[in-house]
Amino acid sequence: MTETTDTAPTRLSPGDPAPEFTLPDADGNPVALADRRGRRVIVYCYPAALTPGCTTQAVDFTAAAGDLAEAGLDIIGISPDPPAKLMTFREKEGLDITLVSDEDKSVLAAYGAFGPKKLYGKEVVGVIRSTFVIDADGRVEKAAYNVKATGHVAKLRRDLGLD
Repeated sequence: MTETTDTAPTRLSPGDPAPEFTLPDADGNPVALADRRGRRVIVYCYPAALTPGCTTQAVDFTAAAGDLAEAGLDIIGISPDPPAKLMTFREKEGLDITLVSDEDKSVLAAYGAFGPKKLYGKEVVGVIRSTFVIDADGRVEKAAYNVKATGHVAKLRRDLGLD
């Protein structure tokens, strides 16, 4: 296991194997990427449930979930929030997507989605809002770092040829 440092995280690129994970969902049930083999999966990493940007993004993914599922895409959102907070987030916002907890940030780090970033002009260490499309064989198809919460799902739909 690599230690969390202030150095830039390793970034994933198309063709890389997607880091495997099994993380608890909002109900405490294990969710494993390996269980999704044969389907494409959108893995998106976000800083914190119940914040404005993360809520916008989660609501947008929920609104698009039906179309994405029809196109063979599952959605898994990863944050460092504990499962209880994810359950509150899901219930408060009416979310219908899988949200999982990575409290030790090891999976976020493996995806290159935890490390130094700019926040209001200051350098901080935290979750880098990122989205990955994992192909049916478990390889990275698309990797996008420092994505904007607003409009991201619409852009992703266009990039995937769904609009």
